[in-house]
Amino acid sequence: MALNPRMVDWHGRTVWLVGASRGIGRSTASALHAKGAKVVVSARSANALHAFVAAHAGALALPLDVTKPQEVKTATSRLAAQGALDCVVYCAGHYHAMDAACMDMPDLLRHNEINYLGALYLLDAVVPRMLAQPSDQRTGQRGHISLIGSVAGYRGLPNSLAYGPTKAALINLAETLYLDMQAKGVGVSLINPGFVDTALTRQNQFKMPALITPEQAAQEILNGWARGEFEIHFPKRFSYWMKALQFLPYPAFFAATRRLKQV
Repeated sequence: MALNPRMVDWHGRTVWLVGASRGIGRSTASALHAKGAKVVVSARSANALHAFVAAHAGALALPLDVTKPQEVKTATSRLAAQGALDCVVYCAGHYHAMDAACMDMPDLLRHNEINYLGALYLLDAVVPRMLAQPSDQRTGQRGHISLIGSVAGYRGLPNSLAYGPTKAALINLAETLYLDMQAKGVGVSLINPGFVDTALTRQNQFKMPALITPEQAAQEILNGWARGEFEIHFPKRFSYWMKALQFLPYPAFFAATRRLKQV
C-alpha cells in the first residue's frame, strides 16, 4: 500500500541531499542526476562536493556542517530563494562500534550531533519552507522529506551503544513526522539500509551479511520512492530478518543477540 505519492518523474525537480560527499548519499545524488533532477549536495567536505559537481553538470555544491544550525538555516534560505524544494534527504551519518565497557562520551555525543540533532536542525529550517510553498502539479505535494535511518535502530544490538540509539530516534522521528505532515501535503519516508559497503562500515571487524554497494542502495531508494513507500528497507533478504527481531520476547531476543556477540 502506497503511503506517499509515487515519485517517478524526477526531471526538473530540486532534490537536496545533506551528507552527500560519499557513500549512500553520493550514489543517490548521482542516480537522481541521471534521472534529470536538479541535485544539490551538501556536506562538510567542499572538495568532495565540488568533485561531484564537476562530474555531474548542473548540480550545485552547498558546503555546510549539519551540527551548526545557523549554517543549515542559511543554506535552506539560499535554496528556497531559487524555487521550491521538491525533496530533501538527510544522509549525514557517523559510526564507530562501541561497547558500554569502553564508553567514549565525546564520540557518543558526536553520534548524537550528526545522526540525530543534525536532522532536527534540517527539519527546523525546511519544514516551514515546504509548508509555505505551492503544491507540485505532478504529485499534489508541497514537498517530500526522507530520513536515512538503519536496521540497527530496530532493537538494541551488540557494539551499537553509540550508533543504534540515534537510528532508533530517527525511526521514531520519521513516524511522528509522517503523522504530522501527511495531511498538510508534505510526504515523509524513512530509509533503513542494512550493510552497505561504505567508509563507515569498513571499520567493522566481522563479516557483514548481505553486503551491497552504495549504487545498489541508491537504486533501492529510488525504487521505494517510485512505489510510494513510507519505509524503504533493504536488502530484503537481511532487513526482514532484522525486522523479525522486533517481535521476539526479551528472553529469546537477548539469547539470539548474545550469540551474535560471540561470533
